[in-house]
Amino acid sequence: MEYIELGKTGIEVSCLCFGALVIGPLQVNLPVVAGADVICRGYELGINFVDTAELYGTYPHIKESIRRWGKKPVISTKTYAYTKEGAALSLEKARKELDLDVIDIFLLHEQESRLTLKGHREALDYFISRKQKGIIRAVGVSTHNIEVVEACAEMPEIDVIHPLINKEGIGIGDGTVEEMLAAIKKAHDAGKGIYSMKPLGGGNLISRFEESMNFVLNIPYIHSVAVGMQTKDEVEMNTRIFEKREVPEELRARVKNKRKKLHVDYWCEGCGKCVDRCRQGALEIINGKAMAKEELCLLCGYCASACPQFAIKVC
Repeated sequence: MEYIELGKTGIEVSCLCFGALVIGPLQVNLPVVAGADVICRGYELGINFVDTAELYGTYPHIKESIRRWGKKPVISTKTYAYTKEGAALSLEKARKELDLDVIDIFLLHEQESRLTLKGHREALDYFISRKQKGIIRAVGVSTHNIEVVEACAEMPEIDVIHPLINKEGIGIGDGTVEEMLAAIKKAHDAGKGIYSMKPLGGGNLISRFEESMNFVLNIPYIHSVAVGMQTKDEVEMNTRIFEKREVPEELRARVKNKRKKLHVDYWCEGCGKCVDRCRQGALEIINGKAMAKEELCLLCGYCASACPQFAIKVC
């Protein structure tokens, strides 16, 4: 496993980041012990970087993995907070539920535009103040949008950017792959730490797995890539690919046969809250029930958090 400094943060991370979204309640909903098993397999194979968020509900899994492993990985988390008070609550929730005094990286979650950044400025300023006190090591944003990457490249107070990029540009909100790559390069050259997301476009590129992974691995201005992993097989396969080692056919077959999809249960009432929550425009109400547009769905599971009937899951 290769390790690299994340921009100018002084934080050294593995080039493969463990994406913790998929083990939590928005997706497969592994029990805490089982989720910690998968994360610990990543530690065993050299992964020292874990990506999570308040929304994901995976703090308990990560806490258990740290307790079991005996060493703390680099942890990046995110919040939708936009006020000082909300940011303070998010920070204390993370510290308490992870049982950590210091959070390595705190990001503003899903920033959509320069206007969104302005609207979240109070929360950002709070995190910067906590960084100055040593409670946070680095601050930044996650985004699917080129405009935000370009804006943050010009903001000296932003340390880390977590952008979406994949071979086909699936999920980019406001432009092309080439435009996103240019924005990421600009941010990298400005000294930002860059760790990317959705290399498989939410599973839409699973049939071109290695081609898609090699695409992001060959981008010289990305320090690390967050990959969601639900099983030890997925951890094993991804670490082999990142280390440029051979992947046994049996292992490849087991992983590729595990195709994920968005499932809407029969008791869906068609209230439309999931449609409003989905920023990809990947959901619609048909005959009184939510339906996914597979070509747009990133399988993030965020829609499930908005469902009052708990009728949506990624499986």
